[in-house]
Amino acid sequence: MNEKMKKETPLIIAAGVIIGIIAVALVYFGNPANMGFCIACFLRDTTGALGFHSAAAVQYIRPEIVGLVLGACILSLVNKEFKPRGGSAPVTRFIIGAFVMIGCLMFLGCPFRMILRLAGGDFNALFGIIGFAAGILLGVVFLKRGYTLKRSYKMQPVEGGLFPVVWVAVLVLLVAAPVFIHFTEPEGGPGAKHAAIAISLIAGLVVGALAQKTRLCMVGGIRDAVLFREWKLLFGFLAILVAAFVGNLILGYFHPGFAGQPIAHTDGLWNALGMALAGFGCVLLGGCPLRQLVLAGEGNTDSAITVFGLMAGAAIAHNFGLASSGEGPTANGKIAVIIGFAVLAVIAVINSRRKEA
Repeated sequence: MNEKMKKETPLIIAAGVIIGIIAVALVYFGNPANMGFCIACFLRDTTGALGFHSAAAVQYIRPEIVGLVLGACILSLVNKEFKPRGGSAPVTRFIIGAFVMIGCLMFLGCPFRMILRLAGGDFNALFGIIGFAAGILLGVVFLKRGYTLKRSYKMQPVEGGLFPVVWVAVLVLLVAAPVFIHFTEPEGGPGAKHAAIAISLIAGLVVGALAQKTRLCMVGGIRDAVLFREWKLLFGFLAILVAAFVGNLILGYFHPGFAGQPIAHTDGLWNALGMALAGFGCVLLGGCPLRQLVLAGEGNTDSAITVFGLMAGAAIAHNFGLASSGEGPTANGKIAVIIGFAVLAVIAVINSRRKEA
């Protein structure tokens, strides 16, 4: 381990512990079980609240997302790391983002929630982890063949600042609660379960700042371990797992098994395939949904476009019956995942070139 890694690893582990504790605390304060913090689920809920899908059970503007973006933005400004850039295949990134979300909603969670589900005793997450790793390894094959979406370009500060401003506006809509914002009725589904706005916002701010400082990304962790034998990012997610596991034990939230897990299904094959699609797409994008939000908060407009792609994927998944439920995956969802693999493979091949000998 080199000197830089020796300095960074303890900070990453400490950040992971704090984030794991925050995730369990959010469940204590009202978020759904095993969903203290889930980027895919929270973007889906927010998309529904804004009226882009009509699944009444999952409609609520999640302040955690707003806080995450603002936390990353504020710290990047303080550290002079706010660097507006963009122009690297935006339409391609939008499409990949949509399919990443479709994969996540097949599994019912992002990589972050996959870890939290395991920490809560949901062994279905093990299939997700296997698929996720396989998808990342598939992506690494293309990275070794020279895959790239080409360079991005410096942009004006106002361009990079628009994305955080959008989320401030979304927060205003949550607080003002105008009639055109949709909220899940009490006891009407996961969207009705949430911590108080202030608690959720503060939690998001802390997680956003920590993720910005440490560059936490589970996709990056597995990718770097394979390509460079660097394990520091994976140590961060291991710390999240351990901290959340201990917190769940203390609060009585740990319920081991496969059946009866909250907002989960037991179809191991499609749990694995959904996360394999997500892992493959995230490698092509250069980071997981959490990392995309942080980068967007730092002024990266390519990541902002990716986040909008994720939200579009959530709308498509629920408007066309692609998203899984506790009963299992849908036929439409299975077809969409297969199409997703085909589309991402084409994108990967087109944007790859063999390295010169």
